[in-house]
Amino acid sequence: MKKAVLNCGTPKELEAKRIVEIKSLSYLERLERLMAHLEVSYMLKTAQKIQSKK
Repeated sequence: MKKAVLNCGTPKELEAKRIVEIKSLSYLERLERLMAHLEVSYMLKTAQKIQSKK
């Protein structure tokens, strides 16, 4: 696994990097990313908020 690197640069540069990264992925990898985003989105939508006792 690659070491995590912080993204520094202008928004245009970062967007160009993301586009290149996504184009380099296979169809299956793109689909896996989409499914992961959908799962997280669903979890956030259905999660119950934890209320702190103050």
